[in-house]
Amino acid sequence: MPQRLPALSLAAVPGRRQRTLELAKTIEAKGFPGIYCPSLADGMALCSALALVTNELRFGTSIQPIYTRHVQDFAQMASFIHETSNGRFDFGVGVSHAPAMNRLAIKQGKPLSDMRQFVEDLRGVPRAGELPPIILATLRNKMIKLSEEIAQGMVFANGARSYMQQSLSVLDQTNLTSNDFFIGNMIPTCISNDIEAAKAVNRRTLTSYAMLPNYRNYWKGAGYQEEMERVEQALASKNLDLIPDALSDRWLADTTLFGTPSQVRDGIEAWFDAGIKCPIIVPSAIEGGQFQAFEDFFSIWD
Repeated sequence: MPQRLPALSLAAVPGRRQRTLELAKTIEAKGFPGIYCPSLADGMALCSALALVTNELRFGTSIQPIYTRHVQDFAQMASFIHETSNGRFDFGVGVSHAPAMNRLAIKQGKPLSDMRQFVEDLRGVPRAGELPPIILATLRNKMIKLSEEIAQGMVFANGARSYMQQSLSVLDQTNLTSNDFFIGNMIPTCISNDIEAAKAVNRRTLTSYAMLPNYRNYWKGAGYQEEMERVEQALASKNLDLIPDALSDRWLADTTLFGTPSQVRDGIEAWFDAGIKCPIIVPSAIEGGQFQAFEDFFSIWD
């Protein structure tokens, strides 16, 4: 059976936006099925450009925090991208994290009720035009069930592959198999024959996530109680340098991809087999930035 190709995570940072759009064209030309844009920089703006510089692949936000713009602005923008892309846009939204919102002086409510209200308000904006599919950022069961109730899909970030069957078991069987219900996961990935160096890159990527209570609670439920308790001890002692050491190899192999080209390709297949319809690779490189990471990733398919 031919290798199933993942989608890719792409961000456009200042000074490199034109180059990022050229990279998007390359991603499409190489046959990858999708591009999903994180909240880093402005994912909505990048998606607006992707509608015009690509022709066939799907793309979307993964994810757009719901608090950073007025819902009327979101509805107008999402509808515009949906229309100009001929229906290729997925509007991925989430409640983000308290530290990020605190820096913006944004007060959050309860995640489930806030998300339910946002989607209702979004769909109630008059004269916005047809809206794209709405994808909810998920980790734990209640948000997974809400995605099934009010949205057209869900996307994890840094999910645990060994726990995915348990997470997906709360969904209706129809949504597990239907092409109309999106199930994605963003997966930090580093390709190198130097396995230890690749692990170190992914540990750095996920250290900031391990500092967030909602992620620690999720990973505890996924079987990593000891690792997360060690992280909490490091946080309590204000010795943040200990956090990467608390993240075990077992945990790292369950939440990220690293290693040789064949190991990464096999890992992508394993994510498909775990029930993730759209693995979203978040590439990093041992040396160099986003563009080098993409060159490394492209090379494993040559």
